[in-house]
Amino acid sequence: MAILKEQDERKNTVIEVAKLMLVAARTAPKGKGVDNLEMAILTDNDIRLLAIEMRKIGEQKEYDIFIRDADNVLANADAVVLIGTRIKTLGLKVCSLCGFADCATKEKHPLVPCVYNTGDLGIAVGSAVAVAAAHHIDNRIMHTAGMAALEMDIFSKGVRIIWGIPLSATSKNPYFDRKK
Repeated sequence: MAILKEQDERKNTVIEVAKLMLVAARTAPKGKGVDNLEMAILTDNDIRLLAIEMRKIGEQKEYDIFIRDADNVLANADAVVLIGTRIKTLGLKVCSLCGFADCATKEKHPLVPCVYNTGDLGIAVGSAVAVAAAHHIDNRIMHTAGMAALEMDIFSKGVRIIWGIPLSATSKNPYFDRKK
């Protein structure tokens, strides 16, 4: 019989939950059943590269939140889940929730997000973090990690919005009560 010690298995457990989070995001409901999501899990050196990019953005833009989050992710994350969406309309004749009369008109403005894409992304991210919470995995949704992932071209070119979710399993969630 093998003895599996928690401290030796913690990282593997966090990564397994990250995989479950991707499934939850993939199966979350989507407008017209159209799936525009891309997802990935970062570990080890890829987390370090993400944190470096977060810090670089913070320094270039003089925005300390990126630097704070970079240090936080680098020090604590065993995995980072990335969930992003392409900006692609659903071809609706009647909607105008994006501010344009219809999807055909909105298509002339490819950088303007479709509300269904962003809504679907939000539902998928919510489903993913619900899985993390159900497994008592520390997490926080970070736009800073998502912005860095965009700069790193982790997903295909059509993905324009990404949220990052660092994960850990500690005695206190390190992603809250942070110094500003």
